[in-house]
Amino acid sequence: MATEASTSAAGAGAGSWVEGMSADNIKGLVLALSSSIFIGASFIVKKKGLKKAGASGVRAGVGGYSYLYEPLWWAGMITMIVGEVANFAAYAFAPAILVTPLGALSIIISAVLADIMLKEKLHIFGMLGCVLCVVGSTTIVLHAPQERAIESVAEVWDLATEPAFLSYAAIVLAATFVLIYYFIPQYGQTHIMVYIGVCSLVGSLSVMSVKALGIALKLTFSGMNQLIYPQTWLFTIVVVACIVTQMNYLNKALDTFNTAVVSPIYYTMFTSLTILASVIMFKLEKERLGRDG
Repeated sequence: MATEASTSAAGAGAGSWVEGMSADNIKGLVLALSSSIFIGASFIVKKKGLKKAGASGVRAGVGGYSYLYEPLWWAGMITMIVGEVANFAAYAFAPAILVTPLGALSIIISAVLADIMLKEKLHIFGMLGCVLCVVGSTTIVLHAPQERAIESVAEVWDLATEPAFLSYAAIVLAATFVLIYYFIPQYGQTHIMVYIGVCSLVGSLSVMSVKALGIALKLTFSGMNQLIYPQTWLFTIVVVACIVTQMNYLNKALDTFNTAVVSPIYYTMFTSLTILASVIMFKLEKERLGRDG
């Protein structure tokens, strides 16, 4: 009886959580889960392409770009693009604090496939780390706040140009340049946090820009043209610059270190910084609305 009662309570809790989510949040949830599957698989395909390219040319880890001529790497890249498109769409429907943690699923997929396809064994602490990532992400998702509907890209621009978020962006850019020009030449081949640090820092800015661009496209398709605003194109430039930087240093990390290590560390740092950026941007909005109300 106690078991039945607890099961009923758990079911009711899950049901109330789903009922409490908006239709847009549910769409974002499904898109984010699909994205994780594609992105998790792409890590493995890209790693196989990098290894194959490195066997016949200069490795990405030491500055080479021979992987650009490797079809297998491009197959992994296309898989990742499909995942990122789904992720991109998810940000248009749901808050970043809900979408980003769902990337935990990509860790499990990449870890399992790395063991099967790359023979990269995940030790007990790695398994524990993956479990903790999933538990933490589930907790965040279950308590993800509702996000106020945004009516235009100009609103996102106003949030992005608040002094607190500009300060965060300045700190991120300064730290990124220090990592690229000082730490990577000395420690890139021995310390995984250097490459992952660049990817994660830049990634936290790209997520905010992707959120803005996703909203712009969503509103445009619904009849409110956002392409007439210069802010839309500025966000597009930021997205492209950030993604190119992320891909470059993620390739270096994958070529130098085990996929089963790169994936969870990258996910953890990227998610933490994205949540921080999201809190800075959108919490300030709530405080401002509270004062105005």
